[in-house]
Amino acid sequence: MTVPIVLFTADLRVHDHPPLHTALAASGEVVPLFVRDPAIDAAGFAPPNRRAFLADCLGDLDAALRGRGGRLVVRSGDTVEEVCRVAAEVGADEVHMSAGVSRFALAREARLREALASAGRRLRVHDAVTTVVPPGAVTPAGSDHFAVFTPYFRRWSQVLPRTPLPAPRAVPVPDGVASEGLPSRASVTGVSKGLAAGGESVGRRRATAWWRTGAADYADRHDDLAGDATSRFSPHLHFGTLSPAELVHRARLVGGAGPEAFVRQLCWRDFHHQVLAARPAAAVADYRTRHDRWRSGTAAADEITAWKRGRTGYPVVDAAMRQLAHEGWMHNRGRLLAACFLVKTLYVDWRVGARHFLDLLVDGDVADNQLNWQWVAGTGTDTRPNRVLNPVTQGRRYDPEGVYVRRWVPELGGIAGAAVHEPWKLPAPERARYDYPGPVVTLSEGRERFRRARGLAD
Repeated sequence: MTVPIVLFTADLRVHDHPPLHTALAASGEVVPLFVRDPAIDAAGFAPPNRRAFLADCLGDLDAALRGRGGRLVVRSGDTVEEVCRVAAEVGADEVHMSAGVSRFALAREARLREALASAGRRLRVHDAVTTVVPPGAVTPAGSDHFAVFTPYFRRWSQVLPRTPLPAPRAVPVPDGVASEGLPSRASVTGVSKGLAAGGESVGRRRATAWWRTGAADYADRHDDLAGDATSRFSPHLHFGTLSPAELVHRARLVGGAGPEAFVRQLCWRDFHHQVLAARPAAAVADYRTRHDRWRSGTAAADEITAWKRGRTGYPVVDAAMRQLAHEGWMHNRGRLLAACFLVKTLYVDWRVGARHFLDLLVDGDVADNQLNWQWVAGTGTDTRPNRVLNPVTQGRRYDPEGVYVRRWVPELGGIAGAAVHEPWKLPAPERARYDYPGPVVTLSEGRERFRRARGLAD
């Protein structure tokens, strides 16, 4: 019996880990392996916030394995080459890993399968590890994926997720397998000051607390900007330190409107993954083109800079962008408003915004990020592609007292209540006291610009 390898990718946990569970069941020992692949950096998928969070996750995973008599083996280099090298060193016949959906992940998987097969070894790819339902498991008649969320949700809801697996009691690792040292957060520069800690133990503690104190009110409060009542599980789902199948299982055990609304959000995540798996080009190209001729030139560049810096003159948009810069994370409602403002008020290419988000978001997942941006831009799966959200109306609705705005735009701290959402309406002498810009464009001008560009009738 040979020692199998478990290749960790976006599944950095020991609880509910089918590849690890299957490998241990087949052999008395395993090699838990993580490869630091420079190709991920070169592709722009590893900016500072995600590298720092990853360092936390790897350290936590190594600690969990050591607590079970094992350790994490870390190598650097091309993933395929390093896996094959370790397989040769330990005489592994099988490599286990979780399925991915991005072009990068699928290409890596194909290369690894071919390389292992040429050496007489086998790659086993496990589904439903990073999603609840595997992409392609639920399809409509005549298509390889669902293009509209609601019918997908109905079918998805009828699928019973697999039973979560317990963490193994022991993870024996053979002696003599060389490993590099673990990366550390301290070695990463350019990290957002308020970036949260990563790791499975952190994620599970957060989940335990949230099920106890936050889940019941989720349906009513997840859009509350000031209340910050979202689960904040997204970084842990991206790195796989929490299992989406386990979260659904727990939500259905708890029951109620809050957990049901939370499960719907997990379904949105699966929805985007199945779209990207079927249409990998949607990461960079319009899923449904509107033949947009996005603005460019000096004026557009200046507006993009103002948007990135949180200086558009629209407080709720600026608050969201500043939260992103400080935490490497943004409230879900803030993401929607900031994205809509860029693509439909400024009429700037969604790819500009998607890239900026990927550069900062600790939960920067290609499927969720790119397809949510396309949904907002109207080039994706939104059935109302020309909807435009008013940031003032939305700010008053989801931050009625202006608490969120004043938290992130402190120069407006002297403006009480909802008036903070329209500082340009203050009397000139009072407005002059605040170091805050006027709007980069009026909402009426932005709306008309968008309508003309899309050829919409008056």
